[in-house]
Amino acid sequence: MDPTIDAYVRVRGSRVHNLRAVDVAAPRDSFVVFTGISGSGKSSLAFGTIYAEAQRRYFESVAPYARRLLLPAGAPKVDDITGLPPAVALQQRRGSTSSRSTVGTVTTLSNLLRMLFSRAGTYPPGATVRLDSDSFSANTAIGACPECHGLGRVHRVTEQTLVPDPTLSIREGAVAAWPGAWQGQNLRDILITLGYDIDRPWRKLPKRQRHWILFTDDQPTVEIDPSVNPVTADYYYNGTFSSAERHVRHTLANSQSATMRRRVLQFVDSATCPVCGGSGLRPEALAVSFAGRTIADYVAMPLAELAEALRPAAERTEFEAAYESTESGELTEVATVIAADLVARIEVLIDLGLGYLSMDRRTPTVSPGELQRLKLATELRSGLFGVLYVLDEPSAGLHPADAEPLLTVLDRLRRAGNSLFVVEHDMDVVRRADWIVDVGPGAGEHGGEVLYSGPIAGLSDVESSVTRRYLFDAATGTGREKRERSGTLRLRGIDFHNLRGVDVDVPLGVFTAVTGVSGSGKSTLVCKVLGDVARRHLGAETAAPEADTAADDDQMPDIDVDASAGVTADGVEVISRLITVDQRPIGRTPRSNLATYTGMFDAVRRAFAETPEARRRGWSAGRFSFNVAEGRCPTCQGEGFVAVELLFLPGTYAACPTCRGARYSDETLEVRYRDRTIADVLQMTVDDAAEFLVDLPTAARSLTTLREVGLGYLRLGQPATELSGGEAQRIKLATELQRSRRGHTLYVLDEPTTGLHPADVERLERQLHQLVDAGNTVVVAEHDMGVVANADWVIDLGPGAGDAGGTIVAAGPPEQVAHSKASRTAPYLLARV
Repeated sequence: MDPTIDAYVRVRGSRVHNLRAVDVAAPRDSFVVFTGISGSGKSSLAFGTIYAEAQRRYFESVAPYARRLLLPAGAPKVDDITGLPPAVALQQRRGSTSSRSTVGTVTTLSNLLRMLFSRAGTYPPGATVRLDSDSFSANTAIGACPECHGLGRVHRVTEQTLVPDPTLSIREGAVAAWPGAWQGQNLRDILITLGYDIDRPWRKLPKRQRHWILFTDDQPTVEIDPSVNPVTADYYYNGTFSSAERHVRHTLANSQSATMRRRVLQFVDSATCPVCGGSGLRPEALAVSFAGRTIADYVAMPLAELAEALRPAAERTEFEAAYESTESGELTEVATVIAADLVARIEVLIDLGLGYLSMDRRTPTVSPGELQRLKLATELRSGLFGVLYVLDEPSAGLHPADAEPLLTVLDRLRRAGNSLFVVEHDMDVVRRADWIVDVGPGAGEHGGEVLYSGPIAGLSDVESSVTRRYLFDAATGTGREKRERSGTLRLRGIDFHNLRGVDVDVPLGVFTAVTGVSGSGKSTLVCKVLGDVARRHLGAETAAPEADTAADDDQMPDIDVDASAGVTADGVEVISRLITVDQRPIGRTPRSNLATYTGMFDAVRRAFAETPEARRRGWSAGRFSFNVAEGRCPTCQGEGFVAVELLFLPGTYAACPTCRGARYSDETLEVRYRDRTIADVLQMTVDDAAEFLVDLPTAARSLTTLREVGLGYLRLGQPATELSGGEAQRIKLATELQRSRRGHTLYVLDEPTTGLHPADVERLERQLHQLVDAGNTVVVAEHDMGVVANADWVIDLGPGAGDAGGTIVAAGPPEQVAHSKASRTAPYLLARV
């Protein structure tokens, strides 16, 4: 390299988020890791500063008209960055919100496979026209099965599903699919007004009336007159009728509540589409084959199996391949070229430990870590060099055995002439880096400084670094004495996803870690099967966890499928409460935040309503909600920002010019509690608010638990959309910790340490063990061997992933499982016990 060329990316004066005019240099063409506790500012440096500036420069290089088609994040607050190459960011994101998005579409493998069938497939006798590639896609109008519209399943409601007991009258609840409470009463009153007999047994009503009540698309609006008809209402109002079928389909299509969707699903017959057999394709496409298989066969295979099925075609020589064939394209050069490209792309995914996934796996069921690796594989095939790749915890959600091939792939990217800037918490990955940038020392206002930037060994001399201890000290268990179980939950006959005929004993009253390589079935066992078994026992008392997305009316997310079907459970009767704590967002819009989710904001609003000024004005607590028209800013409707459209430039967001981001009207902000406005309180960090709101017991309890799980740096009004999965999970846990205990609670957690610095893991682990000490049961799906070593019991699944997993490999205390010869977890656990 020319010695006159600076080989470093140099940042000067970054003030993004909590960064304090940071200066730092990191070498290009190297593997650089950014470390620090959660909230220290490492992501603000790697993504918010370096990657954001690379994007800004790219946007400035394109024509103004083209910029309107792009979505820049805005210029970072930084004085200068030099030596910055073009950058690509691969961040942790939940799976796609579309139920039609799959592993195949994300990786573009679907495009190649469809082209293979279109150009090189064997068509049935008599076929004169080759289908184009769109004909092999269930997401296109010409390819989708006409019966199920490409979804592979049909959902039907019948009189039998909507009215399970025809001996009941409508007043007695014969139409079970209708909602309860006031909505159900409203529908009954409308029927009375329309002249229907709601006290006659359902089976004795005329068939025409029964069909109209259940299936009509009509929505008549009638006046409910309590003085004329024997209705249950005691006031006049206009009511609109909705048939039972319409209510079910509307709920499935629009409800954000998994509980409501789960309720109405019991009135739906869901089955594989009889026309396409679940493939979502038209019969013409399914009649085409390649090497004896249909495209539906290929997309259902695990990727590792798919590669082997295509390998014979991919490895044909040019002398074995014909140039043209009228009956079959399988032996053509086109088939060889496309098959070879498919196999090459799939092998990258296999190298990343994703060989257990199939192309038809829907992305809403794919973890953020898996999704990031899918995107990483696409980048590997792009053949770019001289690029800066900024990665967000690529090892997140990975078993230690799966981290090895990931590191090999990252090394390939670096050796190809690229730079890797990686935000990482896994110390095993950090030790493999060329350079480390440690940010801290604390979180939020207590962080934002670069404590060290240099070769790994040099961090050992930095006393202020929290990372140092975990990177250089030998990690061992805490020596916590193992607890004795208070009972056993025996599950028999589990048959869900890759768990086939599995029997498992889950000890109660202890801390249990469920381990196994990525895709072995941990989350399926812990969050789906165990959670659904407990929900089935508890009935309506426990709400199901919220799904990522609202389902459409044809296909529901996995969360709506009951994994406890056919499972017998012995010992579940001692469980009186279920708490599922996962990494799903605590809200889908910026209006949801830390204060509203935990419930503490109710206490804050009441405190403002009780001030002398608010009482004088006659204001209630509702006045201090930014979701209520009376108190919020009329310009931004309580959002705090407004959209700004720029001619020939991309639209952007700016602080509301009226309230300047405060969310409230000037009149509302005239009321003060201890000389602070309601907007001031929302801007406080948890640490600051804990002191300010110490006199409000409800709020103080919430703030204390938030600090105990390491979230003291978050602002009360921080939008839910800005929170990481790990932060969302700890907020949920803190919300549960602040509640009074009652009975025996089962806590189910899915990889709770994902995205956490080892120091934050220790803090979280203490909270979980306190729950067990209080007489509850904690079951976690976990990859962190330190957490597993401190568990009372370990259930190891495997031995592999996907179809090669799903069995209990070992079960027992950590020390026992660590010596299992069949367990892939054992070698990594042995080093920690």
